[in-house]
Amino acid sequence: MEKKLQIFLKSDLLNKYLVGDISLDESKEVEHFISTYPEVAQAYEKLQDNLEIVAKAGAVEAPTYILGDILESLKTTEDTKVIQLAPQRKTPWYSIAASAAAILFAATSFMLYQQNIELNSENNVVVDEIFDLRSDIESNNSKLDELSKELMKLNNPDSKKYVINGNERAKNLKTVAYINPIEKTSMIDVITLPQLPKEQQYQIWAELQDRMVNLGILDESDRKLKQIPYMEDALALSIKIGTKGDNANENDTEVAEISLKEE
Repeated sequence: MEKKLQIFLKSDLLNKYLVGDISLDESKEVEHFISTYPEVAQAYEKLQDNLEIVAKAGAVEAPTYILGDILESLKTTEDTKVIQLAPQRKTPWYSIAASAAAILFAATSFMLYQQNIELNSENNVVVDEIFDLRSDIESNNSKLDELSKELMKLNNPDSKKYVINGNERAKNLKTVAYINPIEKTSMIDVITLPQLPKEQQYQIWAELQDRMVNLGILDESDRKLKQIPYMEDALALSIKIGTKGDNANENDTEVAEISLKEE
């Protein structure tokens, strides 16, 4: 529906409707959009205001003596008995005035047409800016919604928080794990990770009763809450340093560990 509205606003139907150069079907379509969408009604009101301003700016006031002269020329007395039928050789002054008025009207109409085209172009720019702004607002609202959901998970009383600090091999390493055994969700927040050589990477593991399971890679650039697989009956979480491109190896160098057992 938003796309249909945008296409309509970018069309020339509002301008054609304003100046009366529109078919019956197009007129019904415009009136439908004006009555249905506040954005269209607002755009139509703006076009009306702009047209009124332009019309006032280009208006030329007729001399005050013209009306009096015309009325005077039309006066006839009761005792007038002879009507001059011979054609006048001299062009009547009011014919000249009418011609001048017609020329002025044509010039004004052309000027209004040109200005209307410019206003239509400006209106399209405004419409584009409005839709760009709406897109930004929707994107920000989406991000806020995701953040709100993450905060709800963290504030859930069933979620348990585990701070994972590095050992002697990575003293500055610090991450926080949030595990909810009721909803069966696990998330990890990377706080700090010491820099590694390009060929190495950090991996997070879950220790089960009979095996170790790799839960994914941790990266310094991924400094936000990250979803990791939930492992039922996990005994501990550990962070290890492995080689990029190699298969996960549970014998890689361990740099941090936290027990998940209930004390």
